[in-house]
Amino acid sequence: MFVRTADSRPRPNLSEIGLSTASDPIISSSEFTYPKGTEIFGEKEPAMYVYQIKRGAVRSYKLLPDGRRQIGAFHLVGDIFGLENGDKHRFTADAIVDTVVRLIKRTSLQLVAAKDAVVSHHLLSMTTRNLEHAENHMLLLGRKTAAERVAAFLLEMDCRAGAEKMLLPMSRRDIADYLGLTIETVSRVLSRLRRAGVVTVEGEYQRELILLDRRRLADFDPQT
Repeated sequence: MFVRTADSRPRPNLSEIGLSTASDPIISSSEFTYPKGTEIFGEKEPAMYVYQIKRGAVRSYKLLPDGRRQIGAFHLVGDIFGLENGDKHRFTADAIVDTVVRLIKRTSLQLVAAKDAVVSHHLLSMTTRNLEHAENHMLLLGRKTAAERVAAFLLEMDCRAGAEKMLLPMSRRDIADYLGLTIETVSRVLSRLRRAGVVTVEGEYQRELILLDRRRLADFDPQT
């Protein structure tokens, strides 16, 4: 299911996983490589680790009773995921592409957080951001049109990419399952955005995007 990456370097500290602390304790961690499509953890499995992506991308999702898949979040390089309030994972997570992930034992992190207020604050901030994302995603699915959902997704990815050209690791099906739409609807909205001169789509799999007009994208009306 996974391949351990040999690494004789010193164990990473909290600042290297996105948390900084004055005492700078050493946290035990491991690195694993997950091939494309490999499950990292499953829904309702014990939440024993916290994860950070070093290379690649991960999606977290639930399978609905009718067999449909609802993606809750995409995790990109540098993102930390798998931080749960309870003892079990609420979602399944798998690798979108070949992905290298750093694993940190949850118990180790909790012990440090109990002694270090800075680390505790960072963990609380991460939990709050995850909750905010879940609330925004729920609003996106419940109150916005198809065009607004696709536009909001592109703006989110643009903000996270921090580059002129976005190379999306996820497929159209992934985007559709994240936005609660069909693949055909996602493709249709992207085509309208291209014709309107708001974005360009390039690459063999049409995953390289450049946003030409972010203001128009934020207010995009497919009827105009």
